[in-house]
Amino acid sequence: LPSAKKKEYDADEVGADPQTDVALIKIDAKDLPHVVIGDSGSLKIGDVALAVGNPLGLEQTATIGIISAVGRSDVNIIEQGYENFIQTDAAINRGNSGGALVDASGRLIGIPTAIQSNFSGGNIGIGFAIPSNMALNIVQRLLDGGGVVKRGFLGVFLRDLDTNMARALG
Repeated sequence: LPSAKKKEYDADEVGADPQTDVALIKIDAKDLPHVVIGDSGSLKIGDVALAVGNPLGLEQTATIGIISAVGRSDVNIIEQGYENFIQTDAAINRGNSGGALVDASGRLIGIPTAIQSNFSGGNIGIGFAIPSNMALNIVQRLLDGGGVVKRGFLGVFLRDLDTNMARALG
């Protein structure tokens, strides 16, 4: 907030999940301002989205766009991670990843994570955010798992069965 006094707090890491790029920290303070968390599961293509953060060192920056896609995967943003991104054309640049993606009512709907930039590092209208519902799920799992997200693993590789593979397998 522009009129708010800037304060610094020490924080402890409760846990982190590299496979979703979500971390949980604890700050010992009371009456901190907070954002209302929205339901990312109700997003529709064309909904208004604002990316808020500090891109390129510019404080208190907000950009506006729309939701271009939900459930976007296979974009290879998080190595060996789980991808279920919100895609938006609200400008996400270096420095506002980890900020807030909010809806027109100011509710948190995602956490900006990355941009598609063809190696330039600048925004070309394709940004990705972790959905708020996924982040909340990971936070709960970090709390329940002592700071670690526990996952099962099934050692199989799935792929579509095409004619050549069907012939090879008999």
